[in-house]
This record gives sequence, C-alpha cells and structure tokens, in this order.
Amino acid sequence: MARKRGGLMSDRLKYELAEELGVADVVRREGWGSVSSRNCGNLVRLAIQRAERAMTRGQ
Repeated sequence: MARKRGGLMSDRLKYELAEELGVADVVRREGWGSVSSRNCGNLVRLAIQRAERAMTRGQ
C-alpha cells in the first residue's frame, strides 16, 4: 500500500507558482500529473528562491 506524505508546500503556493510559470490552466484541466518534469522542476526552483529571499529578509 502506498504511503501518503504531507506536502511541504501549500496548495495555494503551488497554484501561485503554476500561474507564474504559465501552467495553471493545464493543472486545472488535467491535474498535476500532466505537468512536465521540467516545469515541475522549475516550480520547485521558484519555491526555493522564494524561501531563500524570505530567509534573508528574516521572515
């Protein structure tokens, strides 16, 4: 049986980043499974950049 882990990113943040990358329509229509690995990697890269900026600002 597959184990379901809790996500590190909120759904709100994921959709916000998907909007920035221009893949939000694909996610809404077909789900996250149809987003390419490249775009998923770019989404993670953006999330890391945001987290790093927040850390440097002391948030």
